[in-house]
Amino acid sequence: MLRIGITGGIGSGKSTVANIFSVLGIPVYDSDSASKRLMEEDLELKKNIIQSFGEESFLKGKLNRKYLSEQVFNDQKKIELLNSIVHPATIKDVDEWMKKQKAAYTIKEAALIFESGSNKFLDFVIGVSAPLPLRIERTLQRGNISEEQVKARIKLQMNEEEKMRLCNYIIFNDEKHMLIPQVLFLHETFLKPNS
Repeated sequence: MLRIGITGGIGSGKSTVANIFSVLGIPVYDSDSASKRLMEEDLELKKNIIQSFGEESFLKGKLNRKYLSEQVFNDQKKIELLNSIVHPATIKDVDEWMKKQKAAYTIKEAALIFESGSNKFLDFVIGVSAPLPLRIERTLQRGNISEEQVKARIKLQMNEEEKMRLCNYIIFNDEKHMLIPQVLFLHETFLKPNS
């Protein structure tokens, strides 16, 4: 079974692309949701987060996302620390999840595929690319975030061009190229033997 990754910067539309694959019957692992779940369920992970970021990281057993975000989002060292704690647990979890799937291929959707080193466990990586102004606009439409915060998060992410160069395939989600035909083309490619 092929293991495919989908990645892209904030607001690129990687979740939209992953949802299209899901509609086609392909199992999709959402790393963002999984990491939030693991941070609350995995006792070792929870202990490490508390040791690194304090008791305030959890409120009544639930991850205090607001507090943790405030701790890490403007501090590259703290982001790296949090990622070094969470990524190994997520990589182990997705590996176990993928082994249970019965489809021709599975997908791991994650913002930090190359940064976490999880690309080493995947056969191919799809990059979802969109122009910066569109990415900012999309992220602002989600609400609860200012333009300055969006730009600060983008600055902390891997450079878009560099990320796309590392990918095996690129889907353009720029409102100029139709999205579904690009996904269908890759779907057919992955279903072929020896792809």
